Amino acid sequence: MKKVDISFVIPAKDEQKNVSLLYKELTFVLRKIGKSYEIIFVDDGSSDRTYGEINSLIKKDSKVKVIKHRGNWGKSIALQNGFIASSGEIIITMDADLQDNPRDIPKFIEKIEKGFDLVVGWKKKRYDPMTKTLPSKIGNFLTRLFTKVSVHDLNCGFKAYKRSVVENLNLYGEMYKYIPVLAEKQNFKVGEVIINHRKRKYGKSKFGWERNLKGLLDLITVVFLTGYLRKPGHFFGTLGAFSFLSGFFIGLYITFLRITTGGIEYRYPLLFLGVLLMVIGVQFVSTGLLAETIIYSSKKIDYKSSIEQ
Repeated sequence: MKKVDISFVIPAKDEQKNVSLLYKELTFVLRKIGKSYEIIFVDDGSSDRTYGEINSLIKKDSKVKVIKHRGNWGKSIALQNGFIASSGEIIITMDADLQDNPRDIPKFIEKIEKGFDLVVGWKKKRYDPMTKTLPSKIGNFLTRLFTKVSVHDLNCGFKAYKRSVVENLNLYGEMYKYIPVLAEKQNFKVGEVIINHRKRKYGKSKFGWERNLKGLLDLITVVFLTGYLRKPGHFFGTLGAFSFLSGFFIGLYITFLRITTGGIEYRYPLLFLGVLLMVIGVQFVSTGLLAETIIYSSKKIDYKSSIEQ
């Protein structure tokens, strides 16, 4: 595979009116930068002429490539396949809807050259409807709260990566929204730049409320993976200890009543709750020990991810 300085990975679904315009804007900016590049479009199950438009670009420019999905697999899979196909030392991702301005590309490259491993765009002034911006703000707030990653716009599609970062990503579901978290928890240096967001001219947004729910569930997954992947016993053990001790103290209270009053007829539901909590606590602790045993005995632990490239 021929190496280039910069690879652009651009997921696209039903963007037939946008891909050619984006290509023209990109090449205009890239001619001024003077670095070798490739542009990889990932057609994620488009039902319009997006794939045909990209093929027209390929006939004119050998730097343009396309990956076509058999169906709509989602942005995470589109990005992951684009990363695998890329050859650049720097990988830049953009949305194909023309809302990301290619004129901001030099900002990302400059930040990468200053030593950052991942640079995230920040749409400080955003031109999207409330139905899209409000869930995004809530999601960003919750992610910053639970992960302590201080990036303003985690879900921004406009990002620049060093190759070492994408080689340590494994995206699925809605995990693309948490790439800065996944990178920072692997001790990569994450920064951000303010970008010039633009209004959408053609097509419509592909993101609905159902993806916000999926994203919330994936946030729980990310918090677990980044905080307890190598120490699951701490997670399950904490839950188990809390549950067992709660049940134990309920049992002590029931015992006290039995000794002092002689009867606990009206306390049977509380007694059953105490026993149930202790049983659940033991199960949680056992699950944690099993998880620790699996990790310890596994030969697939990737220690290379801890080595600075």
